[in-house]
Amino acid sequence: MTMLQDPSVKYRPFPQINLPDRQWPSRTITQAPRWLSTDLRDGNQSLIDPMGAEKKTRFFDLLVRVGLKEIEVGFPSAGATEYDFIRGLVDTGRIPADVLVQVLTQSREDLIKTSFESLAGAPEAIVHVYNAVSPLWRQVVFGLEKPEIRDIASQGAKYLRDQAARFPQTKWHFEYSPETFSTAEVDFSIECCEAVMQVLQPTPEHPIILNLPATVEAATPNIYADQIEYFCRNLPNRESAVISLHTHNDRGTGVAAAELGLMAGADRVEGCLFGNGERTGNCCLVTVALNMYTQGVNPGLDFSDIDEVIQTVEYCNQLPVPARHPYGGELVYTAFSGSHQDAIKKGFAAQETRNDQIWSVPYLPIDPADLGRSYEAVIRVNSQSGKGGFAWVIEQDQGLKLPKRMQAHFSRHVQELADELGRELQATDIWDVFRKVYRLDEPQHFQLVDWDEGRAADGTRVFAGKIGVDGQEKSVSGRGNGLISSVVATLRDSFGVALEVRDYTEHALGTGSDARAAAYVECVTAEGRTVWGVGIDEDVATASVRAVLSAANTAAL
Repeated sequence: MTMLQDPSVKYRPFPQINLPDRQWPSRTITQAPRWLSTDLRDGNQSLIDPMGAEKKTRFFDLLVRVGLKEIEVGFPSAGATEYDFIRGLVDTGRIPADVLVQVLTQSREDLIKTSFESLAGAPEAIVHVYNAVSPLWRQVVFGLEKPEIRDIASQGAKYLRDQAARFPQTKWHFEYSPETFSTAEVDFSIECCEAVMQVLQPTPEHPIILNLPATVEAATPNIYADQIEYFCRNLPNRESAVISLHTHNDRGTGVAAAELGLMAGADRVEGCLFGNGERTGNCCLVTVALNMYTQGVNPGLDFSDIDEVIQTVEYCNQLPVPARHPYGGELVYTAFSGSHQDAIKKGFAAQETRNDQIWSVPYLPIDPADLGRSYEAVIRVNSQSGKGGFAWVIEQDQGLKLPKRMQAHFSRHVQELADELGRELQATDIWDVFRKVYRLDEPQHFQLVDWDEGRAADGTRVFAGKIGVDGQEKSVSGRGNGLISSVVATLRDSFGVALEVRDYTEHALGTGSDARAAAYVECVTAEGRTVWGVGIDEDVATASVRAVLSAANTAAL
């Protein structure tokens, strides 16, 4: 079997929705929806090894910590594991007062009865009933006509009403899904929902939840948005219904479909943390929530420690969160490309000078620190990286802010190591190269032993001290217009090392009384060779002297 040259002989394009005056394209999302996590049901049923009670409990506690106020906790009629877990939540009082738990059931009397019994005694809960309504399911799966499908929905609503009356101590909420909504006729979905509403008689004060699932994502997300807007416009008693979205990701646009569905008038989003679910997954609640966050909208969910969330989800699901998953993946805030690294580095520098809190850094739509991520991982170095990359790493790791021309000088050495090793360079790799290139640790030809500074009668500065030369101390002195020039004069007069200083910079390393200083000097030798020196010391003047000696040591090679 191979792909068809003319796929139209086998596949048909999804039909458009007749909605010429659609309003959703001009709307924006300005407030968070109601959220429902389906991790413990939809997510769980899609796992190779479904969660047991311990993992489900751990996942439930995570969902509560994150801030989910509505949680679908299972399908109680599926078996003892599901039923016992739900009963355990109720009997142990584990459900917070502000959290609504929900159970899912097909529209069958015995299954609905079991569902209510699993939640009996809970202060408040949602029972979610569904039946499939689309042509393919009607004709192929059930062999039923529209009236019979509508009767299943209506009868399910009666079972909900009657079972709720058995347990009046619980405040019951009802949810109905015209399952396979995304591939059904919208008008028929409305008929089924209207039939359910006629039985349950919802009000604006006690509305029904109508879930409109993209059970199979079969069209572009704009068509799903058209379906939602058409449904919202034409549903009788719309003010007594909460419109909920449950998108899947068969076409890779489950998040987009949910966002456009909210713009089309929906009130609620169902999904899983990091998008686990059947086939290609459910809507990712993390992505939708943090997309809102980057637009200045508080999603009402807290991912301040996203790594802890990932750790729990991966443990419970036994599935990894991909390294490139939006917001949560290990590499989503990481740049290896030299041009990207340069832009990010400049963005952080500009951010430090801003007079407001507005986040504006190239390639980073969100501040990683808001999610508990460190800036050290934003830029990482391999053979594709540029001078800005290693400069960022060494600044984050050691606090050294290398001058731009020094970055270019050092980058050649970093690139050589990256090519040689053929892997990502760690901060320790880069620091080791830096110490070697600028001879910070190795035995020095010129070694500072002691020094002092004075002023001559003519106003010039006098450097006087002891410098070790290949292990032998020598008392030396020299004059200049400043400290740097007096050290250069000393090297020339005492050792015949001629250096011309081209550039000098310094900065503090850290803050407070124990802060150190770093100094960098760019020099040109008598032969025209450029050499760099680095000095680090508790005293900034001593750091400057060490920097000049560092350059002299390189020149002496």
